[in-house]
Amino acid sequence: MESMEMEENPSPHEKSMAAFLIRFCSDQLRIITLSPDSDLHYPLYIEFAELVDYDPPLAHLVFSQPSQYLKDFDDAAIWAHRVLLGNLRENKDGVEKNFIHIRINISGSPLECPETFPSIGHVRVKHRGILLTLKGTVIRSGAVKMYEGKRWYKCRRCNHSFPVYPELEARNSIVLPSICPSQGSKSCEGTNFQFVENSITCQDYQEIKIQESTQLLGVGAIPRSIPVILQDDLVDIVKAGDDIIVTGILTAKWSPDLKDVRCDLEPVLVANHVRRTNELKSAVNIPDDVIMKFRNFWNCFKDTPLKGRNAIMRGVCPQVFGLFTVKLAVALTLIGGVQHVDASGTKIRGESHLLLVGDAGTGKSQFLKFAAKLSNRSVITTGLGSTSAGLTVTAVKDGGEWMLEAGALVLADGGLCCIDEFDGMREHDRATIHEAMEQQTISVAKAGLVTTLSTKTIVFGATNPKGQYDPEQPLSVNTTLSGPLLSRFDIVLVLLDTKNPEWDAVVSSHILSEGVSDNGGRDEDLANMWPLEMLRRYIHFVKSYFRPVLTKEAEIIISSYYQLQRRSSTHNAARTTVRMLESLIRLAQAHARLMFRNEVTRLDAITAILCVESSMTTSAIVDSVGNALHSNFNENPDHEYCRQETLILKKLSTVEDFSALNLLEVL
Repeated sequence: MESMEMEENPSPHEKSMAAFLIRFCSDQLRIITLSPDSDLHYPLYIEFAELVDYDPPLAHLVFSQPSQYLKDFDDAAIWAHRVLLGNLRENKDGVEKNFIHIRINISGSPLECPETFPSIGHVRVKHRGILLTLKGTVIRSGAVKMYEGKRWYKCRRCNHSFPVYPELEARNSIVLPSICPSQGSKSCEGTNFQFVENSITCQDYQEIKIQESTQLLGVGAIPRSIPVILQDDLVDIVKAGDDIIVTGILTAKWSPDLKDVRCDLEPVLVANHVRRTNELKSAVNIPDDVIMKFRNFWNCFKDTPLKGRNAIMRGVCPQVFGLFTVKLAVALTLIGGVQHVDASGTKIRGESHLLLVGDAGTGKSQFLKFAAKLSNRSVITTGLGSTSAGLTVTAVKDGGEWMLEAGALVLADGGLCCIDEFDGMREHDRATIHEAMEQQTISVAKAGLVTTLSTKTIVFGATNPKGQYDPEQPLSVNTTLSGPLLSRFDIVLVLLDTKNPEWDAVVSSHILSEGVSDNGGRDEDLANMWPLEMLRRYIHFVKSYFRPVLTKEAEIIISSYYQLQRRSSTHNAARTTVRMLESLIRLAQAHARLMFRNEVTRLDAITAILCVESSMTTSAIVDSVGNALHSNFNENPDHEYCRQETLILKKLSTVEDFSALNLLEVL
């Protein structure tokens, strides 16, 4: 009915809009026209930058008065669709559509400015009524409902038919106009209207809540959130944990009328365009000249590769002296291995997990905070201080409706989740985190909500031992963490604050020298020190560029070590399952990436074994593992590695059918 009136007498703005759509969106219109279903809601995506170039006054009207002109744009899309349909009718192709919605992408347009693209915490009254864009993470996702979107009325005096839209501010109630809205030559001024039978148009409706990124906030700032309304084709395209950029109209809803309670306005964004940025959330700008620096760096250290690796390691948490084993473990955890999918579709995760168990004052929290800075997407929390959503996910009731609220692991999807006081987790989180760490999903069945959320995240935990650490007892007894949970960590390092006068003297000298020296200037020579930003770029580059493959040598060494460890395991049985073999492969692949290679060599396999050995209180290979807290950088790491390699290969030669004996002859 409305579309027939529009076709007979379209406004000048609608003509300009339709001409723009036919010129720039003809391919999309053709696909919509040829689609067989006439009652679906079809999105038609336009670039706001193209509209600005084509018709600047029209673009300004769409920006400043989107409530009116976006409806006109939808009408113009129907009109343009019918023009194209008329051309296709000769071939008897195409079906007339009833619902086409314009979705405006502001990327690359003048609207990407602080005034129209503020953070959620800076949304103010001045932003109401304009085309606004917000960026955030979905923390709640409501159920999809059916709401009334439009109904028609007819004036009893002049028989003029007109649509009436529910008012969002009044919680979707219908408010009739005071007089007849006819636009004829003579005003009708009728006040009596009749509802047109079978004229109600329903639409899909969903409410979500987005929260601004905590990484963009200062210390002490509380992350703000805002409800977002999704309609028609936009419903159910995002879930809790997704990063999105949403463009829409900022309006407000009145709170329900309650006796003796002040009625407030709640800001809400009615979405017009939603773009998921999960694939872009870890994007880091890496210019070609920086990549060339990386290549030149490794060319300089091609004869002494481990010396080059240690130069990179010195940039990891430089404020903490020594602790080479921990710094190497942090780097390998952040880089991770390659995800493997077998023929049946079963996935073996590529992300590694790290747990630091140590006495107070051993620098565990320092490493957690530095690792969060190195990761492009990170969440820092504590086992005791987590929110009502905890670490996983919970169901909350909002306005009489149950909704899912994402926890830290879901919000860190695709990044890093740092959990301090890991042993203080809630019982619910302890039961759920097993699946989150291994299968990288969280299965939810709460309050009638049954779903699965993605948790493809690295878990970096830190905890204190329970009382005095007893090396004779298994790790589960010393930490109160169960064996199955500990087995999900690729590396577990124990930092014991033992009395060592020589080490204490070296550490105290380092701390005192740091206090009096001025290290404010950044050294561009990567051979000496890697700045934080350069280290972030390097980790991101090697993760995205290299997909290392195991050589035959590496396979033999890793397999033989696994067999040897299985034979000699005592109370480390929880750490010597098949998960240990997967951890060895991940660590070897991560070390190959760290060494700027696409091939897992013998060096990477031996280093992975040494990292796993550091996780154990009793070792099948190294006679004396030593305390990871007192591990320091070696002056000649390549020479030291040759000694360790010879020792490990000799130990592995006791395994049956170990074909690496010829490797010993090479040494």
